[in-house]
Amino acid sequence: MRSVYFYMLTLLLTSLGISGASVFGQTVIPFTLSDHNNMLVKAVVNDTDSLHLMFQVAMKDASLSPQRTRPAKTLSFDQGVSTGNTVQIAGLKKNDITFFDNELSGPGSDGKIGTGLFAGKVFMIDYDNSQFLVYDQLPVLEGYQSIPVHIRGEALFVDVTSFIGDSSLQHSFFLQSGYSGGLLYDDTFSAEQHLDDKLLVKSEKTLKNSAGASVTTKQASLGQMKIGETSLQNMSVGFFVGNLKTQPFSFFGADLLKRFNWIFDADRKTAYIRPSKYIDAPPFELK
Repeated sequence: MRSVYFYMLTLLLTSLGISGASVFGQTVIPFTLSDHNNMLVKAVVNDTDSLHLMFQVAMKDASLSPQRTRPAKTLSFDQGVSTGNTVQIAGLKKNDITFFDNELSGPGSDGKIGTGLFAGKVFMIDYDNSQFLVYDQLPVLEGYQSIPVHIRGEALFVDVTSFIGDSSLQHSFFLQSGYSGGLLYDDTFSAEQHLDDKLLVKSEKTLKNSAGASVTTKQASLGQMKIGETSLQNMSVGFFVGNLKTQPFSFFGADLLKRFNWIFDADRKTAYIRPSKYIDAPPFELK
């Protein structure tokens, strides 16, 4: 009877679009992937306020956007900070969540929520089924490859190899699910590698500050890049040129994040990736 039961359970999970790895998942949290590649979740704050929050892998806490359309009456801010809040998203409820005020967020969201939602837990971003899965321990990892994660404060970085000209250049990139594009190179890397001369630029936009200093944002096509053992071709990348230095870190943006399903271990020192259904999607073009 036991083998029959597990066989039927496997069939049921498969029919629901849930992989074998999720049999051991404690909590399932659905998200909506927006047209800007942002992951949006429906949250109830302090058992009262219903908000749409963008999940931000680059932060631990939460924040409200000045452009929010839904009220957050239970959040009381002291010098821009609100502590001791409760957030419930689907079947997951967390206490002592800190919110910061007036931080920009993705279109259609009232604010952001970070990885503190999954503190002390293994979590998976399942782009195939538009859901997060939360675990006490690592699930089955068949089909996944492991990559190291470097932690700097609240930021998570992964190593990516860019093939530029005749060189293969490994560089560390900040996981940034709030940035809709692909790779965004930091100012130092861009200048040292002369990206403006070596990459095929597709578009550019120049801005000036009140002092007349300018910065130009350029979008280009990268022939090949590699994360772990997986290569991607003709991805969109961005970089800045000009007097202003505005980009201290390189970003691994949401257009690349969605091309994989991700499992992060509890201490965030290792990620496991497997190509998602978006692996061959056309590159997202920033306007």
